Amino acid sequence: MVDLTAPLRPFSVMVKPVGSTCNLRCSYCYYLSKPRLGPARMSDEVLELFIRDYIASSTGPVVGFVWHGGEPTLAGLDFYRRVVELQKRHAPAGWQCWNNLQSNGLLLGDEWCAFLAENRFDVGLSVDGTAWLHDRFRPDTQGEPSYHQAVAAIERLKAHGIRPDLLCTVTAATAEEPLTVYQHLRSFDTGWIQFIPIVARIRGEITQDSVGPDQYGQFLCTIFDQWITRDLGRLDVQLFAETTRVLAGGEAGLCWMAPTCGRAVVVEADGGVYSCDHYVTARHRLGCLCGGDPGETRDSTTTVLRALVDSAAQDRFGQDKQTGLPDKCLACPHLALCNGGCPKDRLDDGLNYLCAGLAKFFAHATPKLTRLIEASRAGHTPAAIMAEFRAAGG
Repeated sequence: MVDLTAPLRPFSVMVKPVGSTCNLRCSYCYYLSKPRLGPARMSDEVLELFIRDYIASSTGPVVGFVWHGGEPTLAGLDFYRRVVELQKRHAPAGWQCWNNLQSNGLLLGDEWCAFLAENRFDVGLSVDGTAWLHDRFRPDTQGEPSYHQAVAAIERLKAHGIRPDLLCTVTAATAEEPLTVYQHLRSFDTGWIQFIPIVARIRGEITQDSVGPDQYGQFLCTIFDQWITRDLGRLDVQLFAETTRVLAGGEAGLCWMAPTCGRAVVVEADGGVYSCDHYVTARHRLGCLCGGDPGETRDSTTTVLRALVDSAAQDRFGQDKQTGLPDKCLACPHLALCNGGCPKDRLDDGLNYLCAGLAKFFAHATPKLTRLIEASRAGHTPAAIMAEFRAAGG
């Protein structure tokens, strides 16, 4: 039993209601190869255990739910109707539940979009830049293209009043077309773009489709210069926004930029809780919402999520990010921005595979973002700030 009088430390949960099941076969997917953990879809019993437990474990008054996959819409629309019903049932008076659905868009018809809009879901939608890049890396289960279905979902969501976050992976091929990719994504006018570098391994070797460190750095710098001279106030790019936040004295919202990790866990379809989305392995299984793991008990009054996230095993997992830094990281002028990056991308020497690219971007962007912060605090408008950067040659 958890001591509910103890101070609460915030954490987040990524829920996998259908596990690794997906209706695409993305070539770079790190989750598709995961074995199915439990049923094809999270049961109503496990769903209610999770929602009640997570709300009771949260600091409130807003509780954020992230529904991920695989492809989480494969759980069915009725599943999410049940989600909303249970959230309303278990949330204390004055609390709100916020939902984010990460999707490839293939199933997002008008009924889905109307439901998501009515219940104020945020939506992250994956689209890999241009049609040829998207279709090269994101075919469906029959090997057919999926780009036009993703674009149709974007437009359908917008028609229902939802401006989806656009998630674009960066492969070696994508990195060769930074402005084409950026301008294409910008044309959807959704207001938010995330670039997710692909670093994949086969038998320990980095794949050819993975973005190169220098490639990635140049990709970011090229897009950054376009953004800071043309698009301030119109859209945000996640890495640029997070870097600005840290330079302004705030804390990074991205786990890979934080000094330690471990406060973002995964709940699988069977109720199993794991250390991280990239570490859904037997070694990193923290326990189960339903009980059944060694030393666990479970009844209708027990709150276990907080205990698992605050456990010694998870604390070690999070601290390892910091304690494992090589000397080069510790001496780096950009350490406060990167903190060694995501542990999944570290090489045998402890250095992050993307180190050179991230350093290139931070060295390029930091002076301009520092000036952006100064100008914003002085009350300058985005238009005036962009004009200043254009006059200075970008």
